[in-house]
Amino acid sequence: MSSTNSNDGSSATLDPGLDFFAGTVAGMAALTVGQPFDTVKVRFQDPNTSARYSGTFSAVSTIIREERFSGLYKGIMSPMATCALLNGLVFSSYRFLMKAQLSDDQATPTLAQIFLAGAGTGMIGTVVTTPTELVKIRQQALLTPISTRQMLRRIIQQDGIRGLYRGITATGLRDIGYGSYFFAYEATCRYFSQPAYPHSNSDLIQSIESDLHTVPWPALLLAGGVAGVAGWITTFPFDLVKTRIQTTSALQSKRGFFQDGGVTMSTAMQSWKNEGLRVFWRGLAPTLIRAIPVNMVTFGTFEAITHALS
Repeated sequence: MSSTNSNDGSSATLDPGLDFFAGTVAGMAALTVGQPFDTVKVRFQDPNTSARYSGTFSAVSTIIREERFSGLYKGIMSPMATCALLNGLVFSSYRFLMKAQLSDDQATPTLAQIFLAGAGTGMIGTVVTTPTELVKIRQQALLTPISTRQMLRRIIQQDGIRGLYRGITATGLRDIGYGSYFFAYEATCRYFSQPAYPHSNSDLIQSIESDLHTVPWPALLLAGGVAGVAGWITTFPFDLVKTRIQTTSALQSKRGFFQDGGVTMSTAMQSWKNEGLRVFWRGLAPTLIRAIPVNMVTFGTFEAITHALS
């Protein structure tokens, strides 16, 4: 396998290429498992479609009945296509931000440092996630299917290249949730971990491999579930605002392309005024439901690939 270990204190031997490949495939597998619930979440958040569904599972059955099973997977090609790029950006950003805080690679980071590195990583990642999710959300919000290429062309024709970054402020505020995710995940793993073998605390993928060998599997899945809940709970209102911004064209907005922060504020205030505070948690249920299976698939796929190809 790509690391040798483990509980005997021996050092790890990592293959960065294999680990990056395994992480990318694991991310793609997680997308496949989680996409149906993500589509339901977007439908609940979009005021044009939310009234059609009474609950999470009724939404799933309605979408299947009216749009076939493939309707649950609208928009999946956009995040699939950028999965490797986003993984590379996340890994490199986390490493940079963690090294900036630690005196050396073997220093144990505090949970506060992990939170800051995670939050910064999420915000840097908006360079990729904003256009990726814009295309995905536009596809998911439509009741009739349209290809990723057609949607991309439509957005550029309507709003130009800069229109692909509509909602970047709300996306950045939401992705601060990476900090809560990494904080909760690491705190849970530390609680259940056996003595770990030496590894670079600044390298995210090495930390993941360390956890796979030093934390019992039930505890690892619990850590993933807790992290998913923590990551979404802390910033979910911004996800709703982001969805509402991105389901509309810049041409439909009263503000210009370079006033994204103003669009974020006005969308939040209008949603609150019209629908009350509860609106900011609309779509949270399907988001939390997917946390456990997504994390099971992520960790399971990563471990299976590193074993099979080592």
